Amino acid sequence: MSDELHAVDIAVILLYAGGLLALGLFGARRNQDHTDYLLASRRLTLLPFTASLVATWYGGILGVGEFTYRYGISNWIILGLPYYIFALLFALFIAGRIRHDNFATIPDRLRHHYGETAGVIGAGLVAVLTTPAPYVLSCALLITSIFEIALLPAILLATAVSLVYVYNGGFRSVVRTDILQFMLMFVGFALLVFTCFREAGGLQAMKAGLPPLHLAWHGGNTTQVILVWFFIALWTFVDPGFYQRCAAAESPTVAKRGILTSIGFWVIFDFLTLSAGLYSRLLLPEGSEAAVALPALGLAVLPPIAKGLFFAGLLATIMSTIDSFGFISGITIGRDILWRMGRLKDEVTATKIGLLLMAVMSLLLAWLVPSVVKLWYSLGSVVIPGLLIPFLATFWLKRPLTGVPVMMLLATAVSFSWLVLGLPDGRYPLGLEPFYPGFMVSMVWTFVSHFTTKPRSGLS
Repeated sequence: MSDELHAVDIAVILLYAGGLLALGLFGARRNQDHTDYLLASRRLTLLPFTASLVATWYGGILGVGEFTYRYGISNWIILGLPYYIFALLFALFIAGRIRHDNFATIPDRLRHHYGETAGVIGAGLVAVLTTPAPYVLSCALLITSIFEIALLPAILLATAVSLVYVYNGGFRSVVRTDILQFMLMFVGFALLVFTCFREAGGLQAMKAGLPPLHLAWHGGNTTQVILVWFFIALWTFVDPGFYQRCAAAESPTVAKRGILTSIGFWVIFDFLTLSAGLYSRLLLPEGSEAAVALPALGLAVLPPIAKGLFFAGLLATIMSTIDSFGFISGITIGRDILWRMGRLKDEVTATKIGLLLMAVMSLLLAWLVPSVVKLWYSLGSVVIPGLLIPFLATFWLKRPLTGVPVMMLLATAVSFSWLVLGLPDGRYPLGLEPFYPGFMVSMVWTFVSHFTTKPRSGLS
């Protein structure tokens, strides 16, 4: 096979890009009110709910390929299994409540339970957590490998394309384009894995050709590193993509069933991506660049047309997350901060301004931290400790937490300081990963607050 894209492959990719823009731009309603623009009028049915949530979950696909190329099947232990567990718990105990309570965003919920200051701080944390920077970087790396352009122009292009139709059509455009991208991501990876299986063989070939650690559950990672990734998977509970789709669902039942159905599709897609990552280590030359292992494998083994479909599927996997996270980040910056502070009068206009500010922030992060896995790790380690417990407490605790704004800031500051202190050589104080000290602060604060305040008569 040729290690380059043919004209027909480029045509397939451009056809995907044109279809994406057409769906996003020309199907949008004019003069949308804020509920329609932000939540598609809360009428999301099971099929679009599932397709949108599944597609949104895999924006860091190049990071998945990078991790599998380096550490083998431990990718599934770290980036798969814990997310299924927490998504299941989310579906069973939280999804229906979100739709029933009718708070549009996580900051809205925090504001209702803890006051204005907690809402603003929560909005700041959500804005950082949902920055599409890791996915913009993934898309830019892929664009550079397809069209051989420099990284910075590729970052600008990835941001601009995803922003234009979201800016125009809001959440309806996100969901509509996600359905197309859901189909392409499965088709593209199924073609790649089937071709590799036919060319190289299955499990026996992997056992014979892969380094032994690639088939070990830990992949050579320490127990503490694996545990911290497991804790980072708690991200699921405060994932604004989950929250937004549940808030937009037609009913609490749709919200619950949508997440349960999504888990099944995630299992299938994880099998495909894990297999592709292992084949990349098996079939690519020694010393290949891990960050682009999946596109390199596609170039090496796929024939024309299939190659174009695979690269369109890769782009679809990433773009579906850029537009979703970019939109949520825009809502958070524009509506949940600027509009709530009285800086702007209209929620839709505020969100559009937030989208522009989000784009600038994402460009800077993607340029300054050029590693998808490092961006995931850093953002999760710093933000989740300050956000997780205050959010979950709104569903279950009968005693209201006190001093929540201070708790959120302190937990975040401790984890951020730990991260900064370990940046020069990766040696963190006391040998603890940054997530743990911030989470401990949050846990201790919750324990003290819970047992020093009077229980309330009922949950809000």
